[in-house]
Amino acid sequence: MTVSGKEGVLPGFDLHMHSTASDGALSPSELVAMAVEASLEYIALTDHDTLAGLAPARRAADAAGVTLIPGVELTCLWQRRVLHLLGLGIDPGYPGWRDYMARLTELRTARAETIAHKLVARGVVPDTILEQARAQAGAGQIGRPHFARALQAAGVVSSENEAFDRYLGQGKVGDVQAQWPDVPAAIDIIRKSGGLSVLAHPTKYHLTFSRLRLLLAELARFGIDAIEIGCPNVSQEQVGLLLRLAESLNLKISSGSDFHRPEMVWTRLGRFPRVESDRHLIHDFIGR
Repeated sequence: MTVSGKEGVLPGFDLHMHSTASDGALSPSELVAMAVEASLEYIALTDHDTLAGLAPARRAADAAGVTLIPGVELTCLWQRRVLHLLGLGIDPGYPGWRDYMARLTELRTARAETIAHKLVARGVVPDTILEQARAQAGAGQIGRPHFARALQAAGVVSSENEAFDRYLGQGKVGDVQAQWPDVPAAIDIIRKSGGLSVLAHPTKYHLTFSRLRLLLAELARFGIDAIEIGCPNVSQEQVGLLLRLAESLNLKISSGSDFHRPEMVWTRLGRFPRVESDRHLIHDFIGR
């Protein structure tokens, strides 16, 4: 996937992907190997609420001649609504990350325990569902996708999609909210660690376009740097609308596959809608 801009045709890149450090299926090194196969030269590992995959990804990227852009996807709140902000080009060694990540781990652990309790109380899952979900997560941050895989492995559902449709999706018994950090706090730590903040997959929050416009205007006042426009399941019409919003708010734009698993063919590495704009923040990382 390339994007045309003021510097001509850019090398292949993907600024949004996940590994086993959170809810991806591939280890950081396996992800880098797949990126090489996809002819990508610039990649950002953006695991949910953890920096644990960045060191092994860095080693693999250096060995493969790929440029790794250190990243993260932070869960945060805006008016009691959960949002995801990407931090791209961050310094993983910034001291402030230690306490921030420890808090996120506490929140995720407590939420997982509550999800398990609610599912067991419903009487349709084994009492060991929490242990099974933790096994699915391994050393990574635990989340609802791990419960979905555990439910499928236990024979409660036939697929992860069914697990979300029946038990884990919005408004279902396993849709447990946590008191995540607010948006300004997420933007602040991304900035202090030297990174650029990006609203991830803006069309996935089930907002009307008028509401989305209000959200982006407020995020711009908070100091966010960019909007992720080129992402899976975004139509060309939505790309155009979002690009005009970015221009009106003087925001940059970003693109990424939000890759999690090889079998999810709609999120292959480097595959997302083409966006041609000098506002694309890939320019910020080329030549660093």
